Amino acid sequence: MMLVVRGVAKAMAHEQKIDAPLTWLSDLLASLPAERKALLVPPGVWLVILLALLVAGLLRYTRLGRHVFAVGSNEQTARLCGVNVPRLKLVVYTIGGVFFGLAGLMMFSRLTVGDPTAAVGLELDVIAAVVIGGGIISGGEGSVFGSLVGALIMSVIRSGCSQMGLDNWVQEVVTGAIIVAAVALDRLRHRRAG
Repeated sequence: MMLVVRGVAKAMAHEQKIDAPLTWLSDLLASLPAERKALLVPPGVWLVILLALLVAGLLRYTRLGRHVFAVGSNEQTARLCGVNVPRLKLVVYTIGGVFFGLAGLMMFSRLTVGDPTAAVGLELDVIAAVVIGGGIISGGEGSVFGSLVGALIMSVIRSGCSQMGLDNWVQEVVTGAIIVAAVALDRLRHRRAG
């Protein structure tokens, strides 16, 4: 489905970026002007922090959160314990869709153009960030805070590669090696725990 939607987006954009008029979205992640330096970081960063706290609270203190971890850990057992797995998946995918839409707005704010190819390959970075942050690929473990730390580590690595002037292909090799190392460490950690 990802490829279908990506193909449709490219077709709608005639495989070109779309310049959009400047709106409040353009300021969401822009550098702060002098009169707003008291915010410390752009409003988009505060929005991410607020949403992260909201999701962390949802996962930790609600029945929905416990059910999400139960299904992630062992779907069949969760079903036997009375969790309505199809309904839970629908809710989780709906919430995920909302957050993907917000992520698209954040990317638009950073780039200030609509580009259907801007996020190509980021799905692997997300997986690496979650694993680096302590999540387990097979599911049932992880935290919002750990995922944010993993995302920050991935961003620092990508920024460092750019600052060092490494070619794009070298950056992709470095990122790929980090993903492979993170998955290997995850498997090793999972094997030791089991």
